[in-house]
Formats: sequence, C-alpha cells, structure tokens
Amino acid sequence: MSLQDETEADTRANRIDPVLAAVGWGAGSIWREVICPGRIQSGGTRGKGLSADYVLIHKGQKLGVIEAKRAGLSHRGGIAQAKDYATRLGTRFAWATNGLHWYQIDMKTGAEGEAALPLPSPEALWDQTYGDQNLWRERFGAVAFEANGGKWQPRYYQHNAITAALEAVAQDQRRILLTLATGTGKTSIAFQIAWKLFHAKWNLTREPVRRPRILFLADRNILADQAYNSFSAFPSDAITRIDPTTIRKNGGRVPRNASLFFTIFQTFMTGEGEPIFRQYDPDFFDFIIIDECHRGGAKDESEWRGLLEYFEPATQLGLTATPKRKHNADTYAYFGEPVYTYALRDGIEDGFLTPFKVRQMASTIDEYVYDGSDQVLEGEVELGDKFGEGDLNTRVIIEERELSRVREFMDQIDQRHKTLVFCATQVHAALVRDLINQVKTSNHPNYSVRVTADDGATGDQHLRDFQDDAKTIPTILTTSQKLSTGVDALNVRNIVPMRPIRSMIEFKQIIGRGTRVYEGKDFFTIWDFVKAHENFNDPEWDGDPIDPEPPRPGPVEPKPEPPTDSEGPAGEGGEDEPKAKIRIKLADGKTRAIRYLATTTYWSADGKPISAQEFMERLFGDLTGLITDEDHLRKVWSDPDSRETFLKQLSDRGYDADRLNDIRRLVDAPDSDLFDVLFTTDPKTRHDRADAVKGESFAEIQDDLKELLISILDAYERNGEHELATTKLGQFLTARYGSVGEAKNRVGGLPQIKTAFNQMQARLYPS
Repeated sequence: MSLQDETEADTRANRIDPVLAAVGWGAGSIWREVICPGRIQSGGTRGKGLSADYVLIHKGQKLGVIEAKRAGLSHRGGIAQAKDYATRLGTRFAWATNGLHWYQIDMKTGAEGEAALPLPSPEALWDQTYGDQNLWRERFGAVAFEANGGKWQPRYYQHNAITAALEAVAQDQRRILLTLATGTGKTSIAFQIAWKLFHAKWNLTREPVRRPRILFLADRNILADQAYNSFSAFPSDAITRIDPTTIRKNGGRVPRNASLFFTIFQTFMTGEGEPIFRQYDPDFFDFIIIDECHRGGAKDESEWRGLLEYFEPATQLGLTATPKRKHNADTYAYFGEPVYTYALRDGIEDGFLTPFKVRQMASTIDEYVYDGSDQVLEGEVELGDKFGEGDLNTRVIIEERELSRVREFMDQIDQRHKTLVFCATQVHAALVRDLINQVKTSNHPNYSVRVTADDGATGDQHLRDFQDDAKTIPTILTTSQKLSTGVDALNVRNIVPMRPIRSMIEFKQIIGRGTRVYEGKDFFTIWDFVKAHENFNDPEWDGDPIDPEPPRPGPVEPKPEPPTDSEGPAGEGGEDEPKAKIRIKLADGKTRAIRYLATTTYWSADGKPISAQEFMERLFGDLTGLITDEDHLRKVWSDPDSRETFLKQLSDRGYDADRLNDIRRLVDAPDSDLFDVLFTTDPKTRHDRADAVKGESFAEIQDDLKELLISILDAYERNGEHELATTKLGQFLTARYGSVGEAKNRVGGLPQIKTAFNQMQARLYPS
C-alpha cells in the first residue's frame, strides 16, 4: 500500500498505536475524546464538533493530546488542532503526527519543534507535567469518577474544573472559586469533587485517617434539595439534611453523624439565643461548598459573611455563574481569582448550552405622562407627571398597559412552550399571571401560576411541576426575584423580562434560565419589553444571540430606571414595595392606540451588537474564503452535491438555514434563490428562474420525466433551493410513483433520472 492510499485509520493502527504501546501507553490510558458536539442550529442540526484523536491520561490526569493525520499528509497540518485541543483539555503537552514525523508543543513554556522517538512513558510524562510530588494529587487521581453505571462522563470543561479545584486542595489553598455559566453542571462538578475527597479520605489534618465532613451551603431550599438529591450515590448513612424538621426530631440539636451535610444560610442563622451553626465547632467541617456564592456569605455586607468566617479553618469552595465585576468584586476578593472559568459564550459555541434570540418589544407606552384624560383610581398625581420603566408597576400601576404587553407576547409565542416572566414586584407577578390566564387558549386553570416568596409551599410545588419535563402544566410561571437563579428546568423556550434588569450579573442569571439543552429545542427567545438587551453592550458580555429578524424602526425607549423592590438578600425574603401607590385607568382611546414594534439586533461572532449592514459585510467577508466571484458561485451552486458542501461550510461558520433565510429578508428578497442574495445585484425570484427552465428546457424530455421535473421545480418555487438537494430526489420519486422501483419503470433508470435532475439545475443558473 502506498502512502497516498493509506487512510488515517491505517496510520493510527500501524504507525501511531505501536509507538504509544512501546512506551507503556495502553488501552486504559488512551482516550479518543469528543470535546464538544458543536453549536446547536436550526432543524436539530449542529455546527462542527471537535474530537481529539488521542488523549493521554495517567493517574486520573490528562497529560497530553495527539492529533493524527494520515501518512500521505504533512504532520504540520495538525499542529493548530493539537494546540487548540490541548488548550481546551488543559494538557501541558501536544503532538501532531502523520506516523512518520512528530511535532511536540509544551503549552506551558511555549517550546515546540520536531520530536524524536520514543515518546515519554506515562511516568515520564507525569514527571514532566508536575515537577513536584504531591500525595493528595495522586490520591485524588486514584479515585475514579462516579459514572452512574456508565451514564455519566465528564465534559471536558467539567473535568478541567474538577481537576483545578482538587489541585488547589492538594496545594492547600483554603479559598477556591469556580466560575461556570448557568446550565453547565455545577452541581455535578461539586458532587465529583466531594466524591473524590470522600474516597481519598482528605480532611483538615491532611492525613488520610478519616473521611471528611463536607457542608453544602445554599441560599434557598430548592437549591439545597436539588444538590441533596444529586448526591444520592453516596451511602445513605453518609448524607443528611440540616433543616428545622431534622433539628426538631433531634431535640433541638444539629446532626453530626454524617459525612455530607446540606443546608441553607437561613436555617443556619436561626436559633434561640445564638444561631444554629454555632452548635458546630469552627473546625467541625473540613470542606464547605457555597452554591451561588455571589449571592450569599461572600458579600462583604452580607449578614451571612460571619458564618463563613466562623468556619474559617475549613477549605471553602465557591460556585458562581457570574464573572468578576464591580457588583460582586467582594466575592472575588474573598475567594480569590477563579481556578477555572467556563463562560456562557463558550457553552453556546461548544453546543452544551442553547442559543437564543432577542426580540426587542418597543411600544408607544414605554413611559407614561399624565395628561389629565385618564382616570386616577388610587393615589395622587399631578398634571404632567412623568413615569419611566422603573416607576411603572412599582409606584404606578396601569393594568391596560400590562394587558397589552401580555397580549403582544402571547399572540407571538407557541402557547404550549414553557415560559418564565420576570415582573417588577410580587403584586405585579400576580397581576401578570391573571392577565395571562385571561388571554390564554388553554382551558387549564393552572396554565399560568405565580412563584414568589409569598407563595410558599404551593409555589414550590408549582415550580417542581414546571421543572418536570413530562408535565405541561403549569406552562408559564410569573415571578419577581425568586426564579432568577437555580431553576433547573430544561425546556424553557421563552424568557420575558417585564421589569428593568438590575445588573449584568442578574441579566446573565435570567438568561441562564433558558440555556439548558433539551431535545428538539434549537433556541429560546427573550421577549424584551424593558430594553434589557442594553446589557449586551457590557464589555464582558459573552453570549451570542442567533437568528436576527429584519429590523424595523420603532419608538425610542426611555433608559430603564433601577427598580425599588426587593425580595430580601437572597431573593427569598418578603416584599418591600413603596407604600404609596398610584392606580390609573387609561382612557378608552389610549388603550386602543397602544402599538408595539419589534426589532431584533444582530450579534457578531464575538458577541457584540452590530448593525444589519455590518452583519452583511461580515457575511461577505466570510464568503471570500470560500468563493472567488459570481462565476465560481454559479459553478458550485449549479451542482447539487457541491452546493450542499458549500452550505455545510457556511453552516460551520455560523450561517445555518435560518440565518441565511434571514439574510433574504434583509435585502428584501424573501422569494429569491440564495444564489441571487449572495452575489447578484438584481435578484430574480425563484418563480422567474423556474418559469424560464419550464419554458425552454423540457421540449426534448418525455412526458413522465417532464412532469417529475416540473413537480420538483414547483417545490423549489414554494420552499427554496433545499428542495434541489440530491437527497430529496428519492423522496420525490417515492411520493410521485409509490417507490423508486416503480419510478424506474415509468421514467427510466436512476442514472437517466439523475442526469436530467442535474441538467435542470444547471439551467436554473445560466451565466
């Protein structure tokens, strides 16, 4: 077999595998790893995923990656991939090889160059990676992940986060922070860290003489409950809840005989005379996990900060989804810089999180000025008084305005889809709930429910039902603060902010309610009535909305003012609304005159808002790497197979079918072939192209074949060029003749049919 005939599989089996085996890299220490599945796109498709050919693992640590090319190609062709994979997987070393030549990169020092064989053995590579010897690093590595019978394997960033946290523990770091976007599995990460600590018998003595006592600390019961249930793989006698019921059954004493303890700040802070947590000695817990730590005790001004300081001897791990900014700088000051970060944008691009669209819902009543024509039902107002978004639904209530908003988004969403509506106050959430139930098409009385602090156990049950993907009721939850974090509901399709968003931190948390992946969920939509999209201008914003709609001019919206309500320091407390309320009933003519104009902003690949013109310029910039000119595009586009390859290349660059259709609308050519949209200055409609072919090209074709081709052209006119794909031909034959065999009897052999099919397409795009 010549080098040119050798496949990559041949090269791997005959050239690379023996090199690895010769120095001790066996089956248990080499993985082929799917790094990420690729960005979720429309129609259940995905962008290009990433896979590493070889990942070298020793003592539970990923030490190196190898990118393989077949022997007939240059080994240098894999260097960029090897570096990318090593960066993602956190390995120090990377190699690119074609089995004949090897190129090595040290990701830590930057040293790189041609590598001589033999490769380092597992022990040698371990020593090169870690210059120091650390007992705990090796003990942690000896504990396998709890894989739930093979059902769970860590994603690459989860492995990185677990490894980084445990390395910090091994180095005796006492304050550890992990920053990972909402929906990326922080609870699973916390579980695996606890699992390894537990089985390695790590504890404050730093001697493996007993199992550790680990505290999981949250600021809401639902978060503590979710974590408690997620840790069920531990022995039943190893885990316990610290809650009022357990304490009451224990005669007012806290539980001690366990290894994992779950509680919330509020429970720990209660007690007669002194808080409950002081029943434990300061050094009782070896390790404390603080969920959503930016909201809890790490805040300088938090009344809970003293709790963490009391347990100062313990190693404390903070989990947060929010990157460092002025609003939570004290969290980072307490824990230090994160040992690992995985951002929202990373999760969306990798395909572990769901992308989103943003619909900006500007209206003629985004602010209100009292002109004397409306009826004041309650309170006092002066002629000319002006109220902005921050006043509406806190100081001023105008029910007709809220009804118009509810009708607007309810008319546009699929009312079967689960939706979260964020309101200004708990009272506002109740009003919006009632208005939704008044306009809904469903006949179920609990179609929309409110879940706030005041709804107690009933609200918590509604939330559990909403989180159950097998249940469709309730479908829409309204809230004010309670659901902005910690709601693990996979199939949320709509997020509706109906109050100003306090900060970038809260904005990212709210968006995170929709990012979880669910089968059949290609994206979710943010229906933005309060200009929350301005948060995308934040210099550190890292999301990337998809599928913009053609922009239409709308009224200028006032800058949102800060809301005045609160549900307590953790979103669970009581309502704190202004005492004075103004209630206004709009004059009938004003109610009928409320109008909404929706626009959608485009986002660049780096997650920044750009104009429609800039968006098109970026597309054409991307095209220059694929197509040289219109004649080149015509040649590619006229052949169904090369056209599909080209469309796949566009999809890999972020231009999937929905985004390309959006471009048609941008240039006001929704009925044109994409060929015309991309390069032709005077686009034809698909009808014009199809008519030209029907009129000139079918004179020599037999009637049955002619009718088949005309039916294909009719489908092309209605639905677009995807009807011309080679994969669609068999469907047309089956639909028209019942089977491919019958089609061959009626029309001729498959070669004849495909030739006519291809010739028809060439005539669609004449030069």
